[in-house]
Amino acid sequence: MQVILHTGVHFTDEGRLLKGLQRNAPAFREHGVAVPGPARYKTLLGEAAHSLTNSAPAPDARDIMLDELLTDDPEHVSRILLSHQHIFGVPKISMQGGIPYRKAEERIGALKSLFKGDEIELFIGLRNPATWLPAMFNDVPQTSFDDFMGGLDPRDFLWSDFLKRLRNAHPDVALTVWFNEDTPLIWGQIMREMAGVEITQKIAGSFDLLSQIMSVEGMKRFRAYLAQHPTINERQKRRVMVAFLDKYAIEDEIEEELDIPGWNEAMVDTLTETYDDDMWEIERVPGVTVITT
Repeated sequence: MQVILHTGVHFTDEGRLLKGLQRNAPAFREHGVAVPGPARYKTLLGEAAHSLTNSAPAPDARDIMLDELLTDDPEHVSRILLSHQHIFGVPKISMQGGIPYRKAEERIGALKSLFKGDEIELFIGLRNPATWLPAMFNDVPQTSFDDFMGGLDPRDFLWSDFLKRLRNAHPDVALTVWFNEDTPLIWGQIMREMAGVEITQKIAGSFDLLSQIMSVEGMKRFRAYLAQHPTINERQKRRVMVAFLDKYAIEDEIEEELDIPGWNEAMVDTLTETYDDDMWEIERVPGVTVITT
């Protein structure tokens, strides 16, 4: 069985990806793909990832987990889609020791032991550290940003380092990533890739995120354009999205306020430039697939 796990990162999709997958669950089921509700596994999977870092699972642990996850006969399921943003740890320990998600390798190892014999793949949305770090800091009880960062200079933060750690520790676990800033344009494709279905598979709600950053008038015109051009492919469709966003974007929805003491516009620009450069490095990490526009 293929076990596909969406692991966040925190403050990217805010639970919307799982809701989108569940909305498409009936169509995915026809392809042998199961999308369990989070209530069936969130606590159990989190506890397993934590406890199995130091011990081996019971012989029947996998079967017990599948019984909790699946309502269908496991023989009819070839792929299962899960989402758990805390699987690598909660925000308050996310930068412990200056190492982003330092427990990630352990947690993946625990999941591999739990789903022994299954094929595990991780899906991870990444976000500009210039906005991600403030969002994380604002969610944790540390008294200062320096304490939260654990000694790491924000200017040295690289998602490519994090991904290389995961690949070095677990070369058998494929990684699929995307950049959160692109998500409204590739929302449908993210769900297709997680489900392992064809690019032509119709996805309900594929423009949900786009509608949150585009005016009502823009969305109306965009949908009218698609109706008039039913044969355009996905890449062409994304170019059309960009064109409509240039004209109809809701500025308040795409701008973010940052509140970190000592940060100024130059600091944000530096982190953003580093992130932009890091995107190219991420695309060169072996075993990492990047969903892009």
